[in-house]
Amino acid sequence: MILAVSYREDFHAVAVQHAVRGRGHDFHIVECDTIGGRAALSWHSHGAEESHAPGRATLVTSEGTTVDPEEASRLWWRRARADQEISDRVSSAHERSLINNDCRGALAGVLAAAFHGDWVSSPEATDRSSDKVYQLAVAREAGFRVPQTLVSQSREDVIAFTQEVGRAIVKPVVGARGPSLYTSWIDGPESIPEESFEVCPATYQEYIEGNRHVRLNCFGDHMYGALIATEALDWRPDLNVPISAWPVPEYVSRQVGEVLRRLGLRMGVVDLKLTPEDEPVWLEVNPQGQFLFLEPLTGQPLTELFADFLLSAAA
Repeated sequence: MILAVSYREDFHAVAVQHAVRGRGHDFHIVECDTIGGRAALSWHSHGAEESHAPGRATLVTSEGTTVDPEEASRLWWRRARADQEISDRVSSAHERSLINNDCRGALAGVLAAAFHGDWVSSPEATDRSSDKVYQLAVAREAGFRVPQTLVSQSREDVIAFTQEVGRAIVKPVVGARGPSLYTSWIDGPESIPEESFEVCPATYQEYIEGNRHVRLNCFGDHMYGALIATEALDWRPDLNVPISAWPVPEYVSRQVGEVLRRLGLRMGVVDLKLTPEDEPVWLEVNPQGQFLFLEPLTGQPLTELFADFLLSAAA
């Protein structure tokens, strides 16, 4: 049995569930955001008969089926941090925080205690690798060129940085739920009030020349690349540009594999940019990035390929 943990109606989880079940295997989705307001999980520290017997755990799936996580061989830790849907109907901020924290903590704790199979990827590796500053350092140590980067709240530091690297971009360090915050140019930081920088840190990077962006979907040892050709600084707002399958060079596969190994990730969606000289520059990895939108654009059967990956170790 394969378990996936994600938010309600996550298209990726549902599509992969359909693919895996189509091959005759059990696949269940545990919705991380609908635990509150229903009896969705239970864990007992001791077995029914002996005081030192293993604890008992049950989870209720998206379809209302009760499953024992100990019976699962692989767990896809897809998107597990969403707030509870029920919390939107609670007026007290303190009560919302309690509901969200305790539902999130209970689910993570039950799985940590009762699931003994293969994580894709472990919560610890997923959380650590989501730190864009840390992953940049790891990628550079693994031999990738990475953009010169500054994380700062100091206008003076930003001005000095842009004078050093030339054209520069700015993007969030982490981001926030809600509308996407796209990568932007940082032009004329001297004209921006100091208070704007001090509100919170931001990530400033040298601009990497070129118009070829690579989205690399890494499922275990297999990698499937997409080449996105656009002059836009951030390709995400407009997909009406040339997008095609990109054969992954062996040296790129080897380098990316080393970064993921150091990060402890079993999968990841990597963004690279190719310079005019064809040098791949590491931008970032999303431990649980979106990939299905590329399926109709590149012709790559990514749903089935990801199902292959899940089943290869779950068998």
